[in-house]
Amino acid sequence: MSDWIYAVVLGVIEGLTEFIPVSSTGMLLLAKTAMGLPDGFWDTFCVLIQLGAILAVVVLYFGRLWGVLLRLPHDKQARRFVLSVLVAFLPAAVVGLLLHDFIKSVLFDSPRVQCVSLILGGLVLLVIDRVVPAPTRNDPMKLPLATAFVIGLFQCLAVIPGTSRSGATIVGSMLMGVDKRAAAEFSFFLAIPTMAGAFAVDAWKSRGQLATTNIELIAVGFVVSFVVALAVIKAMLAIISRRGLAPFGWFRILVGAVGLGLLALRG
Repeated sequence: MSDWIYAVVLGVIEGLTEFIPVSSTGMLLLAKTAMGLPDGFWDTFCVLIQLGAILAVVVLYFGRLWGVLLRLPHDKQARRFVLSVLVAFLPAAVVGLLLHDFIKSVLFDSPRVQCVSLILGGLVLLVIDRVVPAPTRNDPMKLPLATAFVIGLFQCLAVIPGTSRSGATIVGSMLMGVDKRAAAEFSFFLAIPTMAGAFAVDAWKSRGQLATTNIELIAVGFVVSFVVALAVIKAMLAIISRRGLAPFGWFRILVGAVGLGLLALRG
């Protein structure tokens, strides 16, 4: 199979899974393993194309984000929203910088860890859907800084592929009394600096792998993930508002169990 087809397939998977709590990184790495793609460049590819999906958030929420930007000089609430996102971003930024090499060299190369994380995370989603406290906050742009910081601590769990960045932040938000839809939207906003930072760090540390051909493959994956994510974000909000987290929990458990089964068959 051509590398271009691999790039398209992985771009579709990224766009489908970046914003739903099933772990886009885990899905991408398992797909990479299933297709027999080598480590190194393809690991980097799986990180870099995530920025395409993040761009979809910027496009879909451009009006609200642009409004915040315009109000920053004179609106305390706008400044507070930006600060809440930065406060939530900080813990994962520190952990990501400190553990970058370990994450890429050890956790990214362990399909078994990714499958187990998918299953455990799925069980957590099923439990949270039933025991979560009644929401007291429904505006993702008006979260207290302490709440945002706790959500940021939850996001640190996503350094383990298969955990899901969006899943961790949505669960953390709901445990802090944030409404499901607002939790999902704050997760979208938090993804912008988080994934932009991951992109910058990985692009710099992997710059030796980014030959002209590789950059073209990344561009293909980037565009595909962007287009697919545009459709997925709206669908995800509808599902989580009506059905909660259970559908995603069962999906995670199914994929993780199938993955473990295939690993056992391969020895």
